[in-house]
Amino acid sequence: MIQDTLADVLSVLKNADRVGKRDCITRASRLVKDVLTVLHEKGYIGSFDFVDDGKSGKYKVELKGKIIDCNVIKPRFSVKTTEFEGWEKRFLPARDFGFLIVTTPNGIMDHKTAKETKSGGKLVAFVY
Repeated sequence: MIQDTLADVLSVLKNADRVGKRDCITRASRLVKDVLTVLHEKGYIGSFDFVDDGKSGKYKVELKGKIIDCNVIKPRFSVKTTEFEGWEKRFLPARDFGFLIVTTPNGIMDHKTAKETKSGGKLVAFVY
């Protein structure tokens, strides 16, 4: 029984990347699609395609071998635009290394883009 789809997807990506696979298959949801889009824009994964399996569907993700660690942030802490640096220190190993994924009223984005657009939100995951 799956409790958190995003946590499952991120662990599949991390484990497949560690063993050197070129691609993997993960579960699909709207949140997963948005997070995969952010990971693709930042260059951590290659392209990803939706595969319809008659249920909720799956994503076939092309891996690049760049993910060192990624995980969800639970509970989903609320964060203001002025508080991002404290959360970076907590979840990321070094300054300007990796990024936090944030859900904002403008959509899901990384914390640097959220700073630029001056929109706070809730922390979803971290990747480096």
